[in-house]
Amino acid sequence: MSLQGGGINNRQIKKIMKTNNQIEVIIFKKNQETGLKYLMLKRNLQKGGFWQPITGNVEVGETFKQAATRELREETGITKFIKIFDTGYSFDFFDDNRNQHEKIFAVEVSHNTKINLSAEHTEFQWATENECLTKYLKYPGNIAGLKTLAKILEAENK
Repeated sequence: MSLQGGGINNRQIKKIMKTNNQIEVIIFKKNQETGLKYLMLKRNLQKGGFWQPITGNVEVGETFKQAATRELREETGITKFIKIFDTGYSFDFFDDNRNQHEKIFAVEVSHNTKINLSAEHTEFQWATENECLTKYLKYPGNIAGLKTLAKILEAENK
């Protein structure tokens, strides 16, 4: 029996056929009054209950950038942004019984962007780099990714 013959659509097939590629999307905004802030999301208890940027699987037939844009929309409702770019940082890790490769993207949004969380997350917080590094992020790859982005943004402002 084929998957489609069993009433499963193409989107569901892609979710079943996971790739070993992941994306992380660090959302940031610049404001003259509050400075540079990064969006941290708290995962629901079923997904660990910890804080991190957007993360997700690259689906079959999708580029890393397409996955980043899709996950941005799915997890936060954001469809309009100032820019999106690959930070050039990636890392490998083992999870879900497989080796995975994660690329980190950055998305700049306007200071008044509205966040509409998916059921995957329970709350969000805009935080400074220091707050992200000392209070929110727990995994080395997430920490190194944020530090990489902070250096890129600092170099842009020189």
